[in-house]
Amino acid sequence: MLLLFETPACYALFRVKKEKTLEKIEDFSPYMDNDENIKKLVELAAFREFKGTKDVLQAAVQLVNGKMGKSLRKFLKKNIVNTEIQERLAVADKNLAKTINKKFGIDCIKNDKFDELMRCIRSNLPTLIEGFTVQDMRNMSLGLAHGMARYKLKFSSDKVDTMIIQAISLFQDLDKEINNYMMRLKEWYGYHFPELAKIVTDNLVYTKVVRQIGIREKCVTVNLDGIVPEHVEKNIKEASEISMGTEINERDEEFIFALSDQIIELDTYRSSLNEYLKSRMMAVSPNLSTIVGEMISAKLIAKAGSLVNLAKYPASTIQILGAEKALFKAMRSKQNTPKYGIIYQSKLIASVTGKTKGKISRALAAKCALCVRYDALGDNDDPVIGEECKKYIEDRIGFLQAQEKAGETGGFKKNMKSAGHKLDGGNYNSGADFKGEKMLGKRSFDNGEDEDKKKKRVKTF
Repeated sequence: MLLLFETPACYALFRVKKEKTLEKIEDFSPYMDNDENIKKLVELAAFREFKGTKDVLQAAVQLVNGKMGKSLRKFLKKNIVNTEIQERLAVADKNLAKTINKKFGIDCIKNDKFDELMRCIRSNLPTLIEGFTVQDMRNMSLGLAHGMARYKLKFSSDKVDTMIIQAISLFQDLDKEINNYMMRLKEWYGYHFPELAKIVTDNLVYTKVVRQIGIREKCVTVNLDGIVPEHVEKNIKEASEISMGTEINERDEEFIFALSDQIIELDTYRSSLNEYLKSRMMAVSPNLSTIVGEMISAKLIAKAGSLVNLAKYPASTIQILGAEKALFKAMRSKQNTPKYGIIYQSKLIASVTGKTKGKISRALAAKCALCVRYDALGDNDDPVIGEECKKYIEDRIGFLQAQEKAGETGGFKKNMKSAGHKLDGGNYNSGADFKGEKMLGKRSFDNGEDEDKKKKRVKTF
């Protein structure tokens, strides 16, 4: 019996001296820190030291994935296959055991007994392998841990869609936060100057006007150039003179100004995050961004989890992505399922009305599936496919709208009749009817019944 043992420094092949004794052992604690006892069970049969950090990192990555690296393949081939050793091999991983068995035909096993034995070997490794101290093994383990961490980090950084997922989530949180702050500001300042909300409807402009005015008595002397047009400024000043709001003091004004500054700062950061998202999306998924826009593309990727996951989805899933609650509710109540999810926010779908929305959403989802697969698996960074798909959808919208204006929305038969075509359904084919006699022809009714009863049974069937 042989045992394969992997360390950050080397591959080691141990021979189990007394396999029957090993099977009888119930408690391995006497073998944990006693090198004399463990030497009675195993001995070093072969050894291969790694050449450098690159070699050990490649081997570790392969082992983590349950695969057999080049160095391990050579080691086993040299010490087992070429020497024609006909013994079983104990390994620590099931997937690795299957790979070794498939590649070399070696009978590999993995059970709790050998797992405990490997723990004993690990605790007595410096005595079993000469030339390696405990400190050396710790340093090598630390180096391998750092190398694996860098590898995982590098592997993750290649997936730039992770940054997009975080950015779009933050963008949506900022939208909610700004809306909450804006609602609070309008309610707060509305007690003092309620007429302003009707004159200035834009949230950001409203905030800037509040920040500039403060107490409404100062409105006459305040200059609002660059914030609102002249006629709006005139209306604001006129409204401030006849306002029905309550009075506030300078302390109230101070906190209103602080809230206004917070809203303006968040809006500025939101705008910069919007530009960042647009630039990143055109680099990561240019075709999908071209057809539905950068923000909707980012939301689709965030909902799917990654660009590759989104590329695996069929068009029907992309079409209702984001409307899962409505879908399951409709399925439970046995009603019509939703026709669109996140892609409903697209400008292409917003430009159509009525039944055309459902048709365009279906066509758009199909083109989105094509574009995202090209982005995830293709090498070209130019949005060629996206532009072609967008042009197709625009032409499709024009065709359906022209058809709707012409009144051709009643289905195929109605359109054919309005065009003057005669729809001939053909003659009735009685030969295609179901006949019970044919089905029952193979049955035997010879049980003493007369012919009339047989005919009645056939008819009633």
